[in-house]
Amino acid sequence: MTRKSTRDSHHNSQLPTEERAPQLPAVTHPVAVQSGGAGPSDTAPHRHAALDRSTMASLARLTAGLSPHAIIDAWSDWAIHLARAPGRQLELIERAQANGLKLAHYTQTRMTGRTAEKPFKPGRYDTRWSHDGWDKGPFAHWQQSFLATQDWWSAATSELRGLHKPNGERTGFMIRQLLDTVSPSNFPLGNPEILEKTWQTAGRNLVDGLAHFADDARHIAAQEHRPVPENFALGKALAATPGKVVYRNDLMELIQYSPTTQQVQAEPVLIVPAWIMKYYILDLSPENSFIRWLVGEGYTVFCISWRNPVVEHAELSLQDYRQQGIMQALDVINAIVPGQKVHANGYCLGGTLLAIAAATMARDSDDRLASVTLMAAQVDFAEAGELLLFLDESQVAFLEDLMWSQGYLDRPQMSGAFAAIRSEDLIWSRAVRRYFLGEPDLPTDITVWVNDTTRMPARMHSEYLRGIFLENRITAGRFSVDGRVIALKDIAAPMFVVGTETDHIAPWRSVYKTALFTDCDLQFLLTKGGHNSGILSEPGHAGRHYRIGHRPAGAHYRDPQTWLATHDPVPGSWWHEWASWLKDYSTGTVPARRPGSTDCGYPVLDAAPGHYIHQT
Repeated sequence: MTRKSTRDSHHNSQLPTEERAPQLPAVTHPVAVQSGGAGPSDTAPHRHAALDRSTMASLARLTAGLSPHAIIDAWSDWAIHLARAPGRQLELIERAQANGLKLAHYTQTRMTGRTAEKPFKPGRYDTRWSHDGWDKGPFAHWQQSFLATQDWWSAATSELRGLHKPNGERTGFMIRQLLDTVSPSNFPLGNPEILEKTWQTAGRNLVDGLAHFADDARHIAAQEHRPVPENFALGKALAATPGKVVYRNDLMELIQYSPTTQQVQAEPVLIVPAWIMKYYILDLSPENSFIRWLVGEGYTVFCISWRNPVVEHAELSLQDYRQQGIMQALDVINAIVPGQKVHANGYCLGGTLLAIAAATMARDSDDRLASVTLMAAQVDFAEAGELLLFLDESQVAFLEDLMWSQGYLDRPQMSGAFAAIRSEDLIWSRAVRRYFLGEPDLPTDITVWVNDTTRMPARMHSEYLRGIFLENRITAGRFSVDGRVIALKDIAAPMFVVGTETDHIAPWRSVYKTALFTDCDLQFLLTKGGHNSGILSEPGHAGRHYRIGHRPAGAHYRDPQTWLATHDPVPGSWWHEWASWLKDYSTGTVPARRPGSTDCGYPVLDAAPGHYIHQT
């Protein structure tokens, strides 16, 4: 991809031209990544490779991007190993008998008018059974029958000698999805909450639900992106921290926020969000905006706002995101705030990219980073959580063919995977509320952000899925930048790493592995909450706690369970702990700085939140 020079792209202060009519990328074999070190091997394709890829891409559209081979492989592997394990078969027969006896005893006890403890409990995220009616017959019996079946299948797909572990986990995941489709909570006559609501409203809930279903079906069929509700307007209610766009290129806008204090710390802060979603997860409502709070703590804050790519950006690579994103932002910050190092903070995939950039800078003796903060970000993907359910060689190749044909991974193809992980709550509970109870989706700041999804450029996402996620090259010593391998242990800047207790996207034990692959001074903090809710832990948020521990440079490694056992919870928000640490690695205060610098060639281009945040 041809890139303009920094000066040319900056001085073009007009907004980028509107996206042209989509044109499919050229029919080529996936290229080997010369500088990102994460692509497939550079082998010549056979003569009819385009036909194969087009066929797979067409099939991928019918299967929502799921590889049929990966599904068949998982089921066959499980079935063959179970078939040759008579001991496990006997165990499952005994479990079925035990579950049946538990269910019969519970039902008999209830039928005689006595109370009985339910033998089967729903999962921690399963909210389908919260209505009181599920404690009364016959609904309690139906619920327990379903949970007993779910329990048996969970045992049947658990670890089996010789079974490839990911295949066992995929089989268990798929059977959970199938069972969820026949849950009694999904049927009006089997759900006491639906029956109660229908009686109370004389059936109005079903009429409203039908209207909601028709509206959703229309949007899905037309592939329409729902606009942000007016009372959550971007730049007014959300992403409303005052600031200015001080730089723009074809990949990102750089926002510098207006100071709210007379003095600020000398070192500015650069925030690198994930490109998989829009940056304003860190600038939601004023009361829980991480960026607004940080500005109020007396820091000069910059934040990258990634563009939403289209077909013509299919060849953008991880190298482009590093160079035109992080490195370009550092160049601009160094010009606007000369003579100062930068505190860099990366969230989610932005943190992974920041770790790559920091290791590259360390290798090249570039010491412009004062510190590195990684929030819910992984550098090792061997234990990357439930997203591994969707990734193997067949699945990645299948997605590569789909992206090859359309130039990007589209929003529904990506968001569906995240929803499936918590399908009982994010899919089925919502469907019951919306279609049978007739309740509208009431937006909140975070649900507006969740629904404001983006696309992933084909080449970059392929490099990420294959090289970083599937092959785990960063910590294996096989990830190269500009033709030379990088190593996280080269990073000398102090690090602050944040994990969240219930994160299913970046599990905290996987995030903790940053301590295994680095030698620098490192603070690890574990906070209550999930991938997003744990990071958005503003001061005053009720029920919050965190644990924190210090690993001096060069100290011996401690495993995550030992670390957890030796660090007690501290009540409150972790934000102040991080701000205190950040201050320790700053050099003092200076007068507050206004956004931009005309003298340095970076005048204000636009008011925050800029243009790219509005792209759909």
